[in-house]
Amino acid sequence: MVPMLIQIQRWLMQPFIWRFVGFGSAVVGLLCYALSSSFNHLFGNWNLIKIFLYTAFSFIISLLILYAEKWQHSRSLRFKAHSAFLVLTITSVFSFFSDKVMNGKPDAYSLISCAAFAIMSLSLSRQTQCGFEVDLLYFFLGCLTVQLMKIKLELAIVGAGFSYSLIILRSSLSTLDAAPENEYAGGGLQDQHSVVIEVHSPHVATSNIDITSMMQQLRTCVEALHKEDSKLIDMLLNEVKEYLEGTESELLVTDHNFVIDALPSGRINDLQQTVKILVGAGFEKECSHMFSNWRREWLEECLIDKLLASQEISILNEKEQERKAFVNKMITRWNKASKIALKILFPSERRLCDRVFSGFSSAAERCFTEVCRGSAFQLLNFVDVIADESPTVWHFFNVLHVFEGLRDLITEFQSMFPNSLVNEAIKVQNRLGEASRELFLDFDNLIFRVPEEKELAPADGWRHPMISIVMNSLFSACRSRQTLEQILQEYPKVSNGAGTSPSFIGQMERIMELLERKLIAKSKIYKDPALRYFFMMNNRRCIETVNERWALGTIFGDDWFRNNRGKIQQNLELYQRSSWDKVLDFLKVDSDESVSPNVAVDSMKDKLNLFNLHFEQICSVQSTWCVSNKKLRGQIITSLENILLPAYENFVGRLQNVLGKHADEYIEYGMFDIQDRLNHLFQGEIIIQNLLQTLF
Repeated sequence: MVPMLIQIQRWLMQPFIWRFVGFGSAVVGLLCYALSSSFNHLFGNWNLIKIFLYTAFSFIISLLILYAEKWQHSRSLRFKAHSAFLVLTITSVFSFFSDKVMNGKPDAYSLISCAAFAIMSLSLSRQTQCGFEVDLLYFFLGCLTVQLMKIKLELAIVGAGFSYSLIILRSSLSTLDAAPENEYAGGGLQDQHSVVIEVHSPHVATSNIDITSMMQQLRTCVEALHKEDSKLIDMLLNEVKEYLEGTESELLVTDHNFVIDALPSGRINDLQQTVKILVGAGFEKECSHMFSNWRREWLEECLIDKLLASQEISILNEKEQERKAFVNKMITRWNKASKIALKILFPSERRLCDRVFSGFSSAAERCFTEVCRGSAFQLLNFVDVIADESPTVWHFFNVLHVFEGLRDLITEFQSMFPNSLVNEAIKVQNRLGEASRELFLDFDNLIFRVPEEKELAPADGWRHPMISIVMNSLFSACRSRQTLEQILQEYPKVSNGAGTSPSFIGQMERIMELLERKLIAKSKIYKDPALRYFFMMNNRRCIETVNERWALGTIFGDDWFRNNRGKIQQNLELYQRSSWDKVLDFLKVDSDESVSPNVAVDSMKDKLNLFNLHFEQICSVQSTWCVSNKKLRGQIITSLENILLPAYENFVGRLQNVLGKHADEYIEYGMFDIQDRLNHLFQGEIIIQNLLQTLF
């Protein structure tokens, strides 16, 4: 509610608002009066001549109201006297004839026209100082009240209330923007807090000034403006609320006049004129000190306490997860607070300093630097805290994000601050760049320095948990590829006196090679060679899927994908050989004709029994294995069907040729049974999911 009232107050202080309010009320008033019974009684029925004359008169009045500021600065006493006399004559004549011809009750158009003309008069009093505006306001308010009383005596309360509200509104606005009108050359500054001072040159003689009174006046102006600080902070927070809450990804509000527009213009004028006299008299240091203390206190409260929401930045929390969450939150807040500071707060303070110290550019520059230096250094000090963290992947990306945020704001630093502060910002940026370079060059070690890397390969051949950690880190690095390539180029590592610039893609490829070597080492824990090759197929396909999903082909190239698919095919062949070749051997038929038929039949019966036994064992074991990719599961099952079904069909056919109908006594699996068992392989994940659904 408070920010809304402040915003309304700001609008009411804008001259263009009153300009269009006056124009609109004039148009409404003239139109309603033309339709009212008062006009009819006074001028008779309408005809072409009356329409033409009234239209021309209305057009002239409307233009005079719209461009009232063109004659607002006239200081001719003769002009003011004549205009006041003209208004007095017109209103007197109008009152005389209006009272003479108006006997009945006024209609709604008459009431609306009086109210509209009253608002028009209020608008004129906000724009001009010709001396008749207030009298005109009182005249129309009186007409409105009288007409309401003619309708019904009790309606006088309505007229009085409306009149009171307009008069109080005018009085309040005049108090807010009241400023001394006398010029300094040959004039004086005079209000309830000042003394009359004779000034005859730009360089004011100190002996002519009551310094104590002037300093008291300066202090009074600053204290009066200081009372607006909390409202100003509320207004700012309301302006950037959506950006701070994350509903807007970019800062859309960049109002460099935010502070000047929000503070009372009359108070700023008082401050400006007081400062002009004191600085001209040689008291620049005292003025700057008092003004800077006020603005610095407000800026630090707004930026550090409200936007960063931390009076003392500390990242030493007891628990690791809490510490990381705190740092992540502070980095997000720092990025947003820095943008708000450099795009709204600092430019607004610059405009305010230029306004208050108008005509003293060097004093305005020094004052602005003094106001903003502390807040700017606190923003930069936060960056130093982040850069000092222990090296981890999480820390690497934090440093990188802060580097990107500061890099994007260096231009604003350079456009506003002196070289000393700009150099400090560049120094911090360089430190972040060098830290990012060192962390990235050690990325292949940092990325595997996680608890998941120490875990053993899963018993069911599922993908290793470190893959998710590594691939997420690689993806995050690839998203910042442009920044990292810039860092590697601008901050080369110096070795033996020469700068070296390692490749971003080369570092990514080294990490992928290291990941593959670690997976191979993890696979050696399996005693079953088939599970070892199955595990490698699973993980290679998982890595390939992630690369495809995140469009990392631009990093690793098509050759990597071809090589990886070749390795998956090789693992598939080794898996078949180590797991199913022995089963296939049982399906081989002896073609030696010297063997007697009875011996051949007995051999086939034994082989079929052994096949049934081993096939059941393999299916029972491998049905609990997990495949991370449906496409890979289909590929494995299809390859098994291609080698197993033809061999089994051939073997069973030979057995049926020899035994005839008696062959069915020995055949345990039909062709569809074999295919069904193969289709139920590698369902470990499905079994686990079904179990969880049953339990929960």
